[in-house]
Amino acid sequence: MSATDIQSNSIQPTKADLRRSLLKARQAIHPEIWKEKSDRICEHLRTWPTFQQARTILVYFSFRNEPDLTRLWRLGKRFGFPRCIDQKFLEWHLWLPSSSIPLQKGAYGIPEPHPSAPVIRPQDVDLILVPSVACDVRGYRLGYGGGFYDRMLAKPEWRSKPTVGIVFEFARVPKLPNDPWDRPLQGICTEAGLFLP
Repeated sequence: MSATDIQSNSIQPTKADLRRSLLKARQAIHPEIWKEKSDRICEHLRTWPTFQQARTILVYFSFRNEPDLTRLWRLGKRFGFPRCIDQKFLEWHLWLPSSSIPLQKGAYGIPEPHPSAPVIRPQDVDLILVPSVACDVRGYRLGYGGGFYDRMLAKPEWRSKPTVGIVFEFARVPKLPNDPWDRPLQGICTEAGLFLP
């Protein structure tokens, strides 16, 4: 069952229902198709003027078949990757594929920079590429339920940063259920294109 199937039912789906359905659909993508779609997402981002002008960009290591952004890493930018602190907050560290500091497994099994890697401060960040289970056309995001990005993006030092949700096109949906504290992202990028307000 896809997210569209769930949403077409007369009963409003919960975030948990949508998350389950969409993660299952994402896991079912054939590896070659997954790579092709990921490469298209990278190309849309690479040609976007905001990306081209950005010096420091927050990204993520692909996990559970998330779109893979590794093609972007050779474009001469500074990339920050998240490290989970106390299973509650994200701290951002500079990491390059050529780094001599090894990655380590984080609390959720996701690769993370080593704590000794240089920390990236909010004032140095030009763009945030946000991993998502789904995004709706208004920019609202469905995450994994941990609230890491919601807590971060609610802080004053992060609110003005450009944010783009990264999902495959099937996970860009008409409308997601949202709570009063949810903040919309400023754009969505899928293999079909970059969608900005």
